[in-house]
Amino acid sequence: MADAAPAARPDTFVLLYALAWAGGAIAYTPLLMILLPSHVANLAGTDAGIGWLARIALAGALVASLGNVVFGYLSDITGNRRGWIAGGLVLSALLLPRIGKAQTLDGLIMAVVAWQLALNMMLAPLAAWAGDRVPDSSKGLLGGLMAIAPGAGALSGALVTQPGLIPGTERLAVVALIVAACVVPVLWLAPPGGATGRRTADQPPPITPAARRKVLQMWGARLSVQIAEATLFAYLLFWLRSLDPAIGENKTALLFSVIMVLSIPVALAAGRWSDRVDRPIVPLAVSALVSAAGLIGMALAADLTLAMAAYGLFGLASAVFLSLHSSQTLRILPRPGRRGRDLGLFNLTNTVPSLIMPWLAITLVPLFGYQALFVILAALALCAAALLATITPQS
Repeated sequence: MADAAPAARPDTFVLLYALAWAGGAIAYTPLLMILLPSHVANLAGTDAGIGWLARIALAGALVASLGNVVFGYLSDITGNRRGWIAGGLVLSALLLPRIGKAQTLDGLIMAVVAWQLALNMMLAPLAAWAGDRVPDSSKGLLGGLMAIAPGAGALSGALVTQPGLIPGTERLAVVALIVAACVVPVLWLAPPGGATGRRTADQPPPITPAARRKVLQMWGARLSVQIAEATLFAYLLFWLRSLDPAIGENKTALLFSVIMVLSIPVALAAGRWSDRVDRPIVPLAVSALVSAAGLIGMALAADLTLAMAAYGLFGLASAVFLSLHSSQTLRILPRPGRRGRDLGLFNLTNTVPSLIMPWLAITLVPLFGYQALFVILAALALCAAALLATITPQS
């Protein structure tokens, strides 16, 4: 296999990988947070747009869930992460601009579904590649550097929505070019090494009950926080406009950008600390608690300033949680030979919330307002903290 030799410079790979991971976030953040909701609002209006977004998110999440598992597994059995990443990069870059040209609900669903499938052809083997190449002693550093990804995604959203800078029809094409610039270096420059082979997969080690329990606890904790993050990701613009109808796309993108950029040094410090003291779970539990506090603040916020401050607390804590959780998950997967497939199953914590979140919003917001929604999301974040608190270093 082309990628079977051990990597000589994991530190170099980590830096290249962090850039590529940022490219993955840039691929979907401007679209799903700003450009798609704005496009939907222009086509259907703000009220009807909530329902449109729910249906688009449902279809996209179903395809993303399936695609991530399938392409992760294919990269396992072929032993070629790099080839699948490259193929997904090309296809997703070609399909992304088509979303902005769709003018009907059915057309948007078809375009998003096709793009999600291609994007997960890139993201699934990319996620597994880090597990192949980065040792446990550097997983905290990896997680800290992965925090760059949300910030990069947010900044790209602010860039492409800057008034007068890029025409609306060209924004998604520019996003695709930025993604390619981030992902190509790791494909081109990373030395061969790290992919697992079929012989390893044919003789998997036994999975102990303790290992299985740890996987389930980590899975449940991420799912709980991810539901809250996905809800705010999709409906932040709508919520802010409910407080101030004059707020625009660019101001929302700038708010998100500032929060994500601030999360980078916090995640790096927390990740390096967890490496030094070998306490990988503590930063996760703390950030889940802070996320819950931010959501409670959002539920209580009576004006735009307080709302933005509370969202800032939630956004900062959840970004730290998700980046560190992504890297620490690689520690606890029991079968290296099926890392791509298992990460695909873990990725359901990213896509299942898109199945749950729209119905939460549709059910709660019209009847009880956003406050009830945020209280429920805060309870989920507290559940995540409780699950993580029960994981011991020896379990």
